[in-house]
Amino acid sequence: MLETQTVTPAPTLTPALSVSGVHKNFGAFVALEGVDLDIWPGEFISIIGHSGCGKSTLLNLVAGLDLPSTGRVSLFGRPIEGPGPERAMVFQNYSLLPWLSVRQNVLDAVRASVPQMPRGQREAVSEQVLKMVGLWTHRDKKPGHLSGGQRQRVAIARAFAVQPRVLLLDEPFGALDAITKSNLQDELLQMWSGPESGISNVLMVTHDIDEAIYLSDRIVVMSNGPRAHIHEVLKVDLPRPRERAQLVTDPTYLALKAHMLDLLGRVLAH
Repeated sequence: MLETQTVTPAPTLTPALSVSGVHKNFGAFVALEGVDLDIWPGEFISIIGHSGCGKSTLLNLVAGLDLPSTGRVSLFGRPIEGPGPERAMVFQNYSLLPWLSVRQNVLDAVRASVPQMPRGQREAVSEQVLKMVGLWTHRDKKPGHLSGGQRQRVAIARAFAVQPRVLLLDEPFGALDAITKSNLQDELLQMWSGPESGISNVLMVTHDIDEAIYLSDRIVVMSNGPRAHIHEVLKVDLPRPRERAQLVTDPTYLALKAHMLDLLGRVLAH
């Protein structure tokens, strides 16, 4: 039997992110209906489901790029009413400025998100994150001269450079080949768990079951839209750090993957 309940936290612990009674309408179209989710400090959460199930809509509400029609989304107890420097987002299409160098893309993001940061500190932070993703030697190149994997590394470095509390990922590795994807997944986990990260939580939208299991502490499975809601929340009861070669024969991993395949392939099939 798979565990679908997370351990009840101490009563004094405030959720890092809380989605409470959220509905989202676009005119007469009801995208999300009655979504409730608490995310606790230190959790990596993945949201998975079929296309059109409201995954990206929910992520946009957390990002403050849109507002719920009813209900509340809050960060450490404060309502989210728009974008803010405590949240950074990484998209599948990189969203880099093509006329700027790698280094300038990172510096401009820091300047815009943390304008009070002194110039010298901005320079130091940009150098640090680009070294973390192995792109310091490419700092003067334009994005058009980089591979897809390198461009996504810049996008991740840019997100870490603004020093957010929450990192939001909208299918960041979906367009990459398998080897590049696995390498970037590992780099992401190393950066997030590093002593200088400062990031409390990661919330990721994905279509990839293996990716969700490998990266996450819990997986939110969305029902089909319209009127999408949370169908099930699955706990990933696998110790960290995780080794890919060992996971593929781990009974817990295999049971969780089989359950998710059944959910998405049969229970929630279109």
